[in-house]
Amino acid sequence: GGGGGGGEAMSRGMLPLLVLHAVSEFHRQEKKPPVTAGLLLANTLVYLRPGPLHRLLPTLDQVCFNPHLFLKYGDRKRFFLSPFYHTGESHLVYNMMSLLWKGIQLEGSMGSVEFASMITSLLTMSQGITVILARSLLLFFDYETAYYYQYSVGFSGVLFAMKVVLNSQSDDFTYLHGMIIPTRYAAWAELILIQMFVPGVSFLGHLGGILAGFLYLQLRGRFSGSNPLTILFRNIIGVVRWPLRFLRGMFQIQRRQISGTGTVGGRRLGTGASGVWRCPTCTHDNSVMVNVCELCSTERRGYAFTPMQQSSSRSTDLSQEELRRRRLERFSR
Repeated sequence: GGGGGGGEAMSRGMLPLLVLHAVSEFHRQEKKPPVTAGLLLANTLVYLRPGPLHRLLPTLDQVCFNPHLFLKYGDRKRFFLSPFYHTGESHLVYNMMSLLWKGIQLEGSMGSVEFASMITSLLTMSQGITVILARSLLLFFDYETAYYYQYSVGFSGVLFAMKVVLNSQSDDFTYLHGMIIPTRYAAWAELILIQMFVPGVSFLGHLGGILAGFLYLQLRGRFSGSNPLTILFRNIIGVVRWPLRFLRGMFQIQRRQISGTGTVGGRRLGTGASGVWRCPTCTHDNSVMVNVCELCSTERRGYAFTPMQQSSSRSTDLSQEELRRRRLERFSR
């Protein structure tokens, strides 16, 4: 987005439409894109500045991107924060609608961590390329009035870069303002059309975004390994999730102990807290003082090498009829 973006009188009531559209789109997605949602929320909150954010956030004048001020004073907040600021409601809504559509597709295809890494890379590269272009025009062509001292804000540079990445592998055609063009060249056509019909936009910022998109694709194609930013984001997420995994693991251990799977408190399985053990053959409850079932003479588990071994061998010879008779005698007592 450039320095312009529409007046407040023309854009009144557009934010509720953006909210309704975003909620509808997210509801339709089986897997919600959290990074896209976070970017939408961040841009909107920066614009609205509710409550304490009004005092905490820098003003628009303090973050407007200006190549001259950035190079002269090293003002990093202008470099990194200006994409999240917008000059008006229509400027914000137009950019967020575009972000919503592109973000859902890209984040859904590459995953949230990779998408967050890509957005960080595109933002940094688009801003950096804009500075290089403005400085080059000043040094080689002495062309400073329009670009080197120009102020700009908005997420459009990143959006142009996202458009390049999204359309890079497309063989389709796009209908753009009455023209049918290959989708992979849509960003270039939109760059020219916006410059022609929308006054006050940052041509250099949009061009920097397009070049950043192509540079990102070239770097990603050349270096097939993992993106360092992706590794960094995954490590950060791992650190944040570690306490949750630890607590979940502790809860599962306690649940397994309570359920009785394994040895609990050093007590052997099959021995109840009341001092009895249940025969596995006839289910008779016997005193822990005896090692052979009083009903069917089956030996207590864990005592296979006791002097009562002969009695145990007899229990295997009992017929089903004999076991049934002994159970009936047990319950008739």
